[in-house]
Amino acid sequence: MNHEKSITEIKILQGNEAVVEGALAAGCRYFAGYPITPATEIAELMSERLPPLGGVFMQMEDEIASICATIGAAFGGALACTASSGPGISLMQEGIGYAAETEAPIVVVNVMRGGPSTGMPTAAGQQDIIQARAGSHGDYEIIALMPSSSQEAFELTYRAFALAQHYRVPVYVLSDEIIGHTREKVRIPGGLRPIERKHPRERENYLPYKAGADDLLDGMPAFNEGYRLLIDGQLHSEDGNRAGHLPDVCAQLTERLCRKITGHREEIYDLETHFLDDAERVVVCFGSPARPALRAVKDARDRGVRAGYMKIRTIWPFPEEAIAALAGKARTLIVPELNVGRVVQEVRRVTAGRTEVVSLPKLGGLLHTPDEILAELMKRRRP
Repeated sequence: MNHEKSITEIKILQGNEAVVEGALAAGCRYFAGYPITPATEIAELMSERLPPLGGVFMQMEDEIASICATIGAAFGGALACTASSGPGISLMQEGIGYAAETEAPIVVVNVMRGGPSTGMPTAAGQQDIIQARAGSHGDYEIIALMPSSSQEAFELTYRAFALAQHYRVPVYVLSDEIIGHTREKVRIPGGLRPIERKHPRERENYLPYKAGADDLLDGMPAFNEGYRLLIDGQLHSEDGNRAGHLPDVCAQLTERLCRKITGHREEIYDLETHFLDDAERVVVCFGSPARPALRAVKDARDRGVRAGYMKIRTIWPFPEEAIAALAGKARTLIVPELNVGRVVQEVRRVTAGRTEVVSLPKLGGLLHTPDEILAELMKRRRP
């Protein structure tokens, strides 16, 4: 995290409040949104905090307008974000694709709840993980971060703005109702600096979509800053002109939009691991289930089980190399998640049958208990 040495401030915050603090620390000065359970506290607090900082809060008429306004604010020169939950995120999907295609650096917070449709408005779920990766049509890549605590809600929201600016891509923060409404201690480093909005070096002959050898664009321009900009939803050439009739240009752009993330995934990955050196059974977890998972792993080790722990904090791009390395060491991987078993399919794909992969899904808005995960660890104890 980008900060200078200074006194750490300690606050008692719920996860939704920590998201706001992380966004403001990153330099977010524009928020557009629409109330929805269980994310509404983010909009409420943004409406209070942004105006005194010279920022802008806009309650839009719906989530479609919210995502469009957020994209517009990014091209207007602001670090911008929006927040919602499942039904609202569904309405935003065409806008997410537009942001990916125009390379708009926005942050989208999804405080997930049970679904589908209206689902379980006041209960948690992790049923939007696949939607985050590929909810809009066409081929593109995004980045999605998954906090498991109020502290991580702060830290990963801050990081989301840094990643969005660097990779010129929409970045999700996938929280959930449990994290959003858990109130706990959050340490905010002093001297935390806002994320820099890097200006492209070339102005006179500027090509808004000319990428470097690393597939990344040179900074983020804004209107009225001297750059010639043409922002359009159709696939385009380097100058922004429509190129839907040019197969080669369209193919090259689509491939680059994907490659600029997949080709940098080693830099984007974010994992927390414990007890992997001798682990025979590893719990691979993310979000809310990560907390009971760690307790279960510690309890299992107290009982003589060689248990390990891997928490995925960046779910997309998926940490394929790290999971594949586990398959070469551990006999069993256990994947607890608050859905029917979505990410476990990615784990099975990456491990390719080289180790046992156990799905531990849970629905109905309830979180796994440590004992439930511990029971699975003990069940597979070597005789």
